[in-house]
Amino acid sequence: MVYALKRTSYAEGVSMTATTAPAPRAGRREWIGFAVLMLPLLLVSMDVSVLYFAVPFISEELRPSATQQLWIFDIYGFVLAGLLITMGALGDRIGRRRLLLLGATAFGAASLLAAYADSAATLIAARAVLGVGGATLMPSTLALVRNMFHNAKQRGTAIGIWTATLTGGIAIGPVLSGVLLEHFWWGSIFLINIPAMLLLLLLAPVLVPEFRNPARGRFDLVSAALSLGTLLPVIYGIKEMARDGVSAVRVLAVVAGLLIGTLFLHRQRSRAYPMIDLALFRRHGFAGSLAVDLLAMFALVGFAIFTTQHLQLVLGLSPLRAALWSLVPSLAVGGVAPAAAALAQRVERAYLIGVGFAIAVVGFAVLTRVTPETPLWLLLVGASVYAGGLVMVMSLVTELVLGAAPPEQAGVASALTESSSELGGALGMAILGSVGAAIYRREVLDELPAGLPTDARDAAGETLGGALAVTRGLPAEVGDAVLHAARFAFTDGLHLAAIAAMVAMALGAVTALLTLRGVRPADPAALATEPAGPSLSDAAPVSR
Repeated sequence: MVYALKRTSYAEGVSMTATTAPAPRAGRREWIGFAVLMLPLLLVSMDVSVLYFAVPFISEELRPSATQQLWIFDIYGFVLAGLLITMGALGDRIGRRRLLLLGATAFGAASLLAAYADSAATLIAARAVLGVGGATLMPSTLALVRNMFHNAKQRGTAIGIWTATLTGGIAIGPVLSGVLLEHFWWGSIFLINIPAMLLLLLLAPVLVPEFRNPARGRFDLVSAALSLGTLLPVIYGIKEMARDGVSAVRVLAVVAGLLIGTLFLHRQRSRAYPMIDLALFRRHGFAGSLAVDLLAMFALVGFAIFTTQHLQLVLGLSPLRAALWSLVPSLAVGGVAPAAAALAQRVERAYLIGVGFAIAVVGFAVLTRVTPETPLWLLLVGASVYAGGLVMVMSLVTELVLGAAPPEQAGVASALTESSSELGGALGMAILGSVGAAIYRREVLDELPAGLPTDARDAAGETLGGALAVTRGLPAEVGDAVLHAARFAFTDGLHLAAIAAMVAMALGAVTALLTLRGVRPADPAALATEPAGPSLSDAAPVSR
């Protein structure tokens, strides 16, 4: 395969003008370094969900207001999502390993502060700094995978493991939290981060190579501010609408974010060294891969609330038992991502992604058969099947995004992938949650027993949790009738949300087949035909 321009190999730093040499295979050093990188990824993903069981203990000791309690939960995710693109671009400029180590230091220090927080304000501040650290760690780990594994087969396996670690951490967080809270005080859920971060700080300089883009230009603080101003209001508005419904303030937040996003894009077009090189979106398969990833996360995150509430509020399981049962889908699909990477060596990735979406459709179809009276195994089978299909999609799409981007822009490409995931999850919670809530409210009010006090009727009509709370103050027969109506109304809402997810999965399959056919990660021919430019200068490893 002939190169149109003289280029430097990203892997070896060797000038090539003729046929490409086989991509070098990673050895033991790279795989051990990769294992070290999985530590921060696991902890960052766990921190999204580790607070679930700790809230009663934190409320008792710190006495936060209702608003403060919400911010204790939300500030981590908001800061993380808002800074991903900024930190991805910063890592490309200052070095991805350096950013990783800075992020690990911040994450460890913030974990110590959170563990011993003596007020709600201190805990909120600590969670915000944890979000900053997480925003440096997530794109750095994925970008370094792109740089450490040049062989397509090995990189696909590594990305599959990366995806499984990310999704597994979110599932493990509540369980680990529950176990720790059985034996220790609430701050222990943060202290577990510190040994892992110390290990990363010790081993990463030895085992993980440094990479940066030599043609990076000055870091653009204005673009960083515009990026934050785009993502934070949009994700905040969508998540708040999912939780509390539509309001003028939330709609205005989304609109303001979109307007700031327009300014951000204009600035990227006009600068010689933009934070995001918009030429990335003209690469074959890049934009399509981000769209597919968004749709996958739309269903995966958006539907999680239904399975969690079904376990706790419909089946009546304790929080810890519900968390343990919720691990079953994660364990069941643990080998899906590496298996998908192996299949991708033989089968067109676009078709495999379409198959993954089709598998997810089957899982959601199973969930349309779940009722309050069906056994637990049916819910777990449906959740395992759709999770397996979506993990397959996400691992293959992540590989395509990284492969479509040149290695010197792997940090930004990783950040864009994770930003699309955050946005997809927020949209899923908003849209699927709204669908389920609308059906619940409409049906439960029709089925509640006559003569129920107005305040009890209003509370039961809002949420299934509200209905359960109402039954505690009612006669047994009336309470059972309320509970029966609420649980069946909830599962009817679950059914319609599953159908909406099936539609999104069909759209994802069509998008993959239309935009991703023929796309292969790190295709040398694609690199050969691109115009030379400052952002595509000869990038190579900096040091080991």
